[in-house]
Amino acid sequence: MNSINLIDSFQEFKDFKNIDRPTVISVLEEVFRSMLRKRFGTDENCDVIVNPDNGDLEIWRTRTVMEDGFSEDDDLEIELADAHKIDPDLEVGDDFIEQITLESFGRRAILAARQTLVSKILELEKDEIFKNYKDRIGEIVTGEVYQVWKKETLVLDDEGNELILPKTEQIPADYFKKGDTVRAVVLKVEMLNSNPRIIISRTAPAFLQRLFELEVPEIFDGLITIKNIVREPGERAKVAVESYDDRIDPVGACVGMKGSRIHGIVRELKNENIDVINFTNNISLYIQRALSPAKISSIKLDDETMRAAVYLKPDQVSLAIGRGGHNIKLAGKLTGYEIDVYRESSEEDEDVDLEEFSDEIDGWIIDEFRKVGLDTAKSVLALNVNELVKRTDLEEETIEEVLEILRAEFE
Repeated sequence: MNSINLIDSFQEFKDFKNIDRPTVISVLEEVFRSMLRKRFGTDENCDVIVNPDNGDLEIWRTRTVMEDGFSEDDDLEIELADAHKIDPDLEVGDDFIEQITLESFGRRAILAARQTLVSKILELEKDEIFKNYKDRIGEIVTGEVYQVWKKETLVLDDEGNELILPKTEQIPADYFKKGDTVRAVVLKVEMLNSNPRIIISRTAPAFLQRLFELEVPEIFDGLITIKNIVREPGERAKVAVESYDDRIDPVGACVGMKGSRIHGIVRELKNENIDVINFTNNISLYIQRALSPAKISSIKLDDETMRAAVYLKPDQVSLAIGRGGHNIKLAGKLTGYEIDVYRESSEEDEDVDLEEFSDEIDGWIIDEFRKVGLDTAKSVLALNVNELVKRTDLEEETIEEVLEILRAEFE
């Protein structure tokens, strides 16, 4: 046997992914050197020659020929009589070179080497997967649903790597079954018990940003910049865009002809309502655009407390707040301002400001109503208990007490 073919001897190596051949060969060489050290005490006088093209490996051991009876270390030296059994022409001081065969290590040593190799390569593969995905955080990946559990879904990428899509990172309307194709963004990568854990997300703002880059060439090319994205996954999103080229309408480019570009994104996000607005450094105008589709009458800003008092006509208040309060919440997140909505009331309106009830209703409760644009008694009474619970962070019992106080005012 002139050489050891490692690829034939260790079939497992054919199945490893993500590891290049030179790295595998390097690990193989180190494992065989370890075997040599165990057997001969040293590998310093051994040459391990690897052919990376076909996986052939040759091991040659060199010892110095010594006079009979003068060999002090059989691992490094060989007596002349023993050397002559192999090569009669050798003399004292010559190098005695012999080839080490795989069989000479013995079956147990070979099995142990196989196990060590598999373990080391698996370790390298995990590190490679970790590094690969660590560099891909924020990128979109496509995979196939392999298993669905209560709290998370297991997705396999094209190479069979495991990706985890937690329930918390799924859009509420998402429903997956085995074999479905899923698109998501790489959210974070961590090592858990020496195994790479790759978390993907469909609710992260970065997912929406990448979808826009795929659908809108001007964003991908850098002609349009996404300044900020805020989302209530599956419900509503607001995207602020800006173009440094006056010839480009950033909103129009993102929406496309008859909504052609944005429709694909909306479908991917389970009909999430997406508002695309022009970014501006004019805060008043920015807030006005952020509260779209509501039309604002006037705004008063307090830059120190980062609050904005927005005044609207009564028929615009519900538009500003939006279903479940999503519109006003997202507008606040997008602009960075806490937005308080106020109705503009005419002199004929017989209504009472909630502040007038401060002796009967705690101030923090009044503030909760004001946050969602309910600043008068009639504006609160116009909604039922369930709607008020949904819009505010108040308990049902608290709301019923408030409604009782307000009704008494108009009886």
